[in-house]
Order: sequence, then C-alpha cells, then structure tokens
Amino acid sequence: MLQRLRVGWIARAVVAGALSCSIVPALVPAQTPSPAPAPAVSPPTAPPASTQAPAGGAAAAAPAATAPTAAAPTPDPFTHGKVADGATRSAVCASCHGPNGNSTNPDWPRLAGQSAVYIAEQLRLFRAGVRINAIMQPLAATLKDQDVDDLAVYYQAQTPQGLEADPSYWKGGEALYLRGDTGHEIPACVACHGPVGRGNLASGYPALRAQQSVYVVKQLHDYAAGTRYAGPHPEAATRNGIMMFTIARRLSPEQIRDVASYVQGMR
Repeated sequence: MLQRLRVGWIARAVVAGALSCSIVPALVPAQTPSPAPAPAVSPPTAPPASTQAPAGGAAAAAPAATAPTAAAPTPDPFTHGKVADGATRSAVCASCHGPNGNSTNPDWPRLAGQSAVYIAEQLRLFRAGVRINAIMQPLAATLKDQDVDDLAVYYQAQTPQGLEADPSYWKGGEALYLRGDTGHEIPACVACHGPVGRGNLASGYPALRAQQSVYVVKQLHDYAAGTRYAGPHPEAATRNGIMMFTIARRLSPEQIRDVASYVQGMR
C-alpha cells in the first residue's frame, strides 16, 4: 500500500512550469465570456420642460448590476503572529483538529503544515459568517485578529502526519493532479497547489498534502454545489473562489474521490 507519494524534483519543475501557464486559459470558457461590444448610441435629448421631473421628484433609475469581484488578499499573519502564543491558543482547537493540528477524525481537516495565509483567511470567513459551520462559527467569533494570526503561524509551523492513499484510487488521482483532464477543461492541481501539495503562500492556494480524503471530498462537493461560502456572491468570497467553483463543477464524482485519495498520501 502506498505510504508516501513523491514526484521527482525535475518532473515537478517541468510539470508545474508547463501547467501553470495553461491554467488560466483552461478556465476562461467557463467563467465570464467577453460581452459583445455595445452599439453606438446617440446622446439622449432632454424631454420638453413640461414633462421633466422636478429635482428629487421621481426616483432615479437603478444603477446597472456589477459583476462580483474577488476578495482582497488576507492581511499577512506573519506580521504580528507568534507561534508560541498560537500553541497556547490551540488547546481548544486540538479537541477536533488533533495534537499539533493532525486530526484523526476524517471529517475534520488537518491543519498541520497548512498555509498561515489560508488559515487566517478561513478563520476570518467563519467569524464573518461567510463560511458556515455550526461549530467553527461560534469559536471563530471569540477570536481577535491577533489570535487568528497566532493560530495561523503556529499551525503552519507543524509537520503534517496523515493516512496512506487508497491503493484502488490514487493512480487516477495522481494523473488528474499532475496532468488535469483537458477533455473536460480541468487544469492540473499541481499548477496551483504545488508538486508535493504544499500550496502557494503568496497566491493564497492551500496546502493539500496529507489532508483527510473524506474532508477533501466534502469540500469539492460543496464547491460544486455552490455552498462552500454564503452570501449573494459566494464565488467571490476568496481570491481563488471563482476558480475553485468552476473546476469543482467539471469534476466527476470518481475524479473527486481519486484526487482526494491521492493528496491524502502526499507528504
């Protein structure tokens, strides 16, 4: 049974470099196609004085609806975050997320080794009620910004320890993770989440290595169903939300299962 899935450094560089250049074009057709140019219109003429509404009389026309824009980057947790203080604060978190962030419950994510930027972002979303969870929301509501930063940098400093990949599914997951599925316009996961699943700190992409496969399956289904975040424009709740909502809707249940199994075995 596969215990740790590794990709050679040369292969990683080649694959990541090639696919990172192609991920955006792959997603363009499913997002917002460019609108046709508006036809030229002559300036409107003012109505006769007898028919003009007095100032403040009739209600002004409603402004045109604007497309949702992605959320601004999360404040850098490394500016004020303290690992030692995060370790103290994490005592409450350990009941679900396990010692040092290594959860043993497949329904709860492992936080060890997770991007501090991503953790800080998600805690703020729970606190704001944008990400809905009956347990996490009241807990996050008690956190000050300093607590959020302390927890974020603490968990990133921990070493993830996870389960093995399922031998029945990991090969299909590896193929999807490294090469994507061009037939269904699904870009390779490696382009954003990295060759060994460590994510991308600067761009806000989370680490996936050693993550619980059950949890990953649940999150991908939530993205596909549009329920990962709440609000009128859930796809714009995070910088990368539009991309993930789009990709998840193109994945088959089997692909979700396979890639979740693969990342669970990554180290």
